[in-house]
Amino acid sequence: MRLYSQHLLGTIVLSALVVFIALGGGFQLNEHGARAMAQGGAFAARADDPSAIYFNPAGLGFQGSSVYLGTTFIMPKITFYGPTDISTTKETKMVDQTFTPINIYGTYELTDNIHIGIGVNNPYGLGTEWPAHWIGQTKTQKTDLASYFITPTIAYKVSDQFSIGAGFNYVTGKVTMKIATPIPFDAPLPIVNLDLSATGVGFNAGLIYKFIPDLSLGISYRSSVKLDASGTAKFDPNYTILALPNGDATASITLPATGFVGVACGVTKNLEVEADYQYVGWSSYKELAIGFKADPTKNEVMTKNYQDTYILRLGAEYTINNVQLRAGYLYDHSPVLTEYVDPMLPDANRNGYNVGIGYKICERWRVDASYFFLKFDQRKAVNTVINFDGIYNMTATLIGIDIGYTF
Repeated sequence: MRLYSQHLLGTIVLSALVVFIALGGGFQLNEHGARAMAQGGAFAARADDPSAIYFNPAGLGFQGSSVYLGTTFIMPKITFYGPTDISTTKETKMVDQTFTPINIYGTYELTDNIHIGIGVNNPYGLGTEWPAHWIGQTKTQKTDLASYFITPTIAYKVSDQFSIGAGFNYVTGKVTMKIATPIPFDAPLPIVNLDLSATGVGFNAGLIYKFIPDLSLGISYRSSVKLDASGTAKFDPNYTILALPNGDATASITLPATGFVGVACGVTKNLEVEADYQYVGWSSYKELAIGFKADPTKNEVMTKNYQDTYILRLGAEYTINNVQLRAGYLYDHSPVLTEYVDPMLPDANRNGYNVGIGYKICERWRVDASYFFLKFDQRKAVNTVINFDGIYNMTATLIGIDIGYTF
């Protein structure tokens, strides 16, 4: 029983911590402002609203004092067929959920050349919930992840053509999950409730250079963030005979570095277009080391071998008086290898289609809205390390809204 419970706790804590990281790859949130979101997230070369704090802090150098805040309603849908060793046609639909990550930004012009700001957003988040007692309940039942990046930022406008910026990221996150625990006898399966929290620090930096007023280059970088996670696992019911491992667990995990390179062009007086390449350095996530405070002999190291990945982005904005019409497209390449696909993260390559509108209410106030449909490629999980093969079909609908005020 001791060896069984040791392996069990390792599996459960591993699953929770994989969600803490892997949802960042499969559900990495780049929707941090409705204006940029409507343009496929292609915004690093302009970054001309306060969401520059996320996309490219150098953009603050060309702005004044303002506030910009809002949220995105994210509604994912996932259907699983399998597991294939039992049936290829049995269908299970994930429970419908709506997530609402926030974005809050404030900027201030200290001098003509020095601009400061602060942002709060959720670059990693979401979760999954499957029906109670579904066939994969020992793989996952319900998971929720929230992360908050608090980012004080400063930019220096070197000239009317060139600006640089940098910021500090203080990161806090929390993951909660429920999963049914396999046991070696016939009885109601224990449900483990696991809570983990973590903090970390990082930085971001960027530059924007305007070759001419209508042609600009933007480059930005957001560092990796090491998160020191800790939490507890509680089982219900807690069968004494199994010595189920209630107690503390710890781990150190790393969110990936990301970078943008973008080029923006004013095609006409009223039309701007931008193309961006976003790099995500998931190769930093090769393994996950788990430690148990009560018994270090149970420490485990799990191999994950995630891959570096990228997102291609294209967006356009057309201005008609006080109205701005927007559209965009993105292609997002998954970092998850086939053998690591699971119902906690049934990730796949995806195509995103975006539209939106902005309206300048008056000289100081404006509102932006966006609609984003995300279509995942069908994902076949084959020879998975968790022995849970099947087929996943996925889509997501996102609706963003932001309000801006200029001082």
